[in-house]
Amino acid sequence: MESDLLVKARELARNAHPDSFFSDGHRAIWLDGTVAKGTVHVLASASDDLWQRFDGDTEPTGTLLTGSGPRSAANAVITRAIATHLKPVPLGLDTSAGFGDRLGLATPGHVRALRTANPNGAIRPIFAQQSIREMARTNRTPQSVMDDATWGALSAGWSGPVGADADHLKTEADVRACVNAGFTFFTFDPGDHVDDDAAQDDATTLDSKLDALPWDALRTSKRDMLDRYRDMRVPVDGLDLTIGLESLTRAAVKYGRALAQAAHLQGVLAATGAPHEIEVSVDETGTPTTLAEHAFLALELARLAIPVVSLAPRFVGRFEKGVDFRGSLDELALTLDAHARIARSLGPYKLSLHSGSDKFSVYPLIAEATHGLVHLKTAGTSYLEALRVTAMHDPALFRDILAIAHDRFEVDRASYLIGAELARVPAPDQVADADLPSLLDDDDARQVLHVTYGSALDAIRPRLLDLLSRHEDDHDATIERHFFRHLAPFVPHVHSQGGSA
Repeated sequence: MESDLLVKARELARNAHPDSFFSDGHRAIWLDGTVAKGTVHVLASASDDLWQRFDGDTEPTGTLLTGSGPRSAANAVITRAIATHLKPVPLGLDTSAGFGDRLGLATPGHVRALRTANPNGAIRPIFAQQSIREMARTNRTPQSVMDDATWGALSAGWSGPVGADADHLKTEADVRACVNAGFTFFTFDPGDHVDDDAAQDDATTLDSKLDALPWDALRTSKRDMLDRYRDMRVPVDGLDLTIGLESLTRAAVKYGRALAQAAHLQGVLAATGAPHEIEVSVDETGTPTTLAEHAFLALELARLAIPVVSLAPRFVGRFEKGVDFRGSLDELALTLDAHARIARSLGPYKLSLHSGSDKFSVYPLIAEATHGLVHLKTAGTSYLEALRVTAMHDPALFRDILAIAHDRFEVDRASYLIGAELARVPAPDQVADADLPSLLDDDDARQVLHVTYGSALDAIRPRLLDLLSRHEDDHDATIERHFFRHLAPFVPHVHSQGGSA
């Protein structure tokens, strides 16, 4: 039999946003309106201490209080206190997927895709995920990214655990800001400290660079490192992997300063006392990570007591933004298998697939190679699907976005690995209305639109958010269809430590 509170809450929530109603038996919360706009409603005992923090108006209902307020940071904290499963936690070695969301509206579609592709809930979601670079370009903060994911997951009725990825962190300030917002998955990106020239340097240059490494920060010395690795046979199942003197020297020069930076950021994070797990990413660098380099990274991360849950090497081929893999799939499959063996033997930890959006030819390969010890990370593809909805419902707005993309592409592309050529993307007045959505299936147009998102949002954000709010069902369904294709290949190989969503 339902409690009086639950009966009253269901009565008050008759017009709630579908699926958003949640009660822990002592409190209830629900949303009305759309994901983009609307009100938070809470019902709890009048003596509950949550009312000291509630942002909004309250009204007595017998011994209870009903509160109505905005989707503010304060009310997001209360939401996570009631629906405790929406408070991010470390997800460990379970197969996981990160869903970048530049607009803060895509989470309901992500939830729908997870339920369709993965009904047992074994793929663990990270709905709050955005790099500091993208936060700057979208004028968002770690807190707004976290809170938008909370509202989206609540509105869609998500009931399983969630993580939250503070992506591509480079500085102490970035780490602390994301800790304060409640993130639990911290992706350290020391790529600026990777020396890509190490692969080609001559012996004299290599030796000089080796001497100059920050040995104190690495908590070792050149001599100790050389003694430690001298002709080491790395214990990797199924691989005969030896780190010789030359490969050791090149690996140390290439990644030594990056390891020192990762150790520094790990110290900053550990000092906060916040629950966390760590990924180290060296994927946005100029040269692929060799097997010997991967083994060196894994062994040094362990020696430095940096407990990684996942590692993102730089794989062979090109992982460009917003399009499928470019390169030899046969070569990639061979190296993925070897990288996965290293991760299982020297960890275990997950291999992380960055620039994972739309890499449909890669998903079956990495899911099988890793036995499900894998993390998929997507970013701008949700934004592109929002633009697909825009092209269908408001051609004029889409043309404005396309015009901005043409104008800003050569500037905005600077920090991204892409191969698009602007000359192959038609101007706004060269495409009929009915053909505009098809631009989202063209690689050049996808990439041009993908990397100019910041400039576009500066100019048209209110119009775009209003359109997607008015066509919320179409937006959610479009996201669901797209992400089903991302998730389904991982399901047969999913790795779970137990439990389901």
